[in-house]
Amino acid sequence: MKRLLTLSSLLCFSAGLVADELTQTAQMLDLTRHPIGYMALFLFFLAYALAMIEEITALRKSKPMVLAASLIWVLIAAQYVSEHRAELSEQAFRSSLLGFAELFLFLTVSMTYLNAMEDRGIFDNLKIWLLRKRMSYRQIFWLTGALSFVLSSVLNNLTTSLLMGSVIMAVGRDNRRFIRLACINVVVATNAGGSFSPFGDITTLLVWQKGVVPFAAFYSLLLPSIINFAVPALIMYFFIPRGKPAATADQMALKRGGVAVIILFILTIITAILFENLLSLPPAGGMLMGLTYLKFLSFYLQKTGGDTALETSEGEARLLAEPAEKSPSFDVFKQVSALEWDTMLFFYGVMVSVGGLSFIGYLTLASGFLYTDLDPTIANVLVGIISAFIDNGTIMYAVLTMNPAISQGQWLLVTLTAGVGGSLLAIGSAAGVGLLGQAKGIYTFGSHLKWMPVIALGYAASIATHFLINSRWFT
Repeated sequence: MKRLLTLSSLLCFSAGLVADELTQTAQMLDLTRHPIGYMALFLFFLAYALAMIEEITALRKSKPMVLAASLIWVLIAAQYVSEHRAELSEQAFRSSLLGFAELFLFLTVSMTYLNAMEDRGIFDNLKIWLLRKRMSYRQIFWLTGALSFVLSSVLNNLTTSLLMGSVIMAVGRDNRRFIRLACINVVVATNAGGSFSPFGDITTLLVWQKGVVPFAAFYSLLLPSIINFAVPALIMYFFIPRGKPAATADQMALKRGGVAVIILFILTIITAILFENLLSLPPAGGMLMGLTYLKFLSFYLQKTGGDTALETSEGEARLLAEPAEKSPSFDVFKQVSALEWDTMLFFYGVMVSVGGLSFIGYLTLASGFLYTDLDPTIANVLVGIISAFIDNGTIMYAVLTMNPAISQGQWLLVTLTAGVGGSLLAIGSAAGVGLLGQAKGIYTFGSHLKWMPVIALGYAASIATHFLINSRWFT
């Protein structure tokens, strides 16, 4: 709670800062060839390398990233203080904090709702429902892929992939070929599904909050995203084994308030959209308003007794009431405390570090190479390929910080490529990394790599589709 209050205060304070941008740029120091600049680059890439091998070292990725961000700004501030220009570095640092604060507040509410859905048994119900349908392996391949595509447009890709991964592991059991191909399909579908929705992925969320692409324009990427998912899925389909998995005897149980949480989450998303489109206010403000919806539901559930579960057994539904508990049955602040704080702090480290590298001058150099020396289309395709190696949120934030003078069609292109480019490698997205751990020894980096040419075909087809149907955005 204290963290939320602190960041909210920071937003208000930072919003009141006014500076002459041209004067500030003239007074900035070019540290790109200074020892401080080289040290900042070294710290950033060292921290990122440690974050990438988190599974090997067991060192949480946020630790090296936050330390690197802090040290980078210590070096910058020390140099500016020595030059009697401390106010410039101070304002630049506050600007980086402001960018993170809006993202932090948006993700806090979104992830709190996801935790609430998990607490109410919504995801478990979906998994059991799928297992009870007695579908063939090929039908489940398409269904888990399609659901991943749809769900990732409103849920984060890690949650979506792990949910579908649990279904795949339960269905496949000893059918390793089905598990491998279904996991690859889920990774591609999840990344594609998050690429056309303003709140589906960290890349689209950053672009939306920056204001370079209007809300409605994102949905022009729907068909390219479908093509990105469908092309490799169609090819892999013919390699899926025939037959049906064994049935499950698990029971379905949905805790009281589960449906209400889903409805309130939808209302929260609508509120965020209205804040941005009608009121020209940050979407994070609408999300925080939506958090109060969940808090009122929590209050109602606490005051009206214990949990009540709706169970379905052999086609019959019955209401099971448990005695009221003395302790609260559903507390929204428990859902907040269960957030992925390591991921949140990792994003802090990345955004503040990139802000520091930009202030030093490196992103100006990178922007000049990518968007001046190269054609913007080639640059944006390369950004997508790079996102297979580096977190797509990091890449997109770097591009937004560069702020190249490109058309809206090119902004949509880089949003698409940065979102779906992570599917090229298993480690290119949170969805892939999550499934590597969940299906350990079956779905591997090598098994994904063998299908990279097929995934790359979908990547190229989605780009071609974007140019074909969205040509009006390039003028």
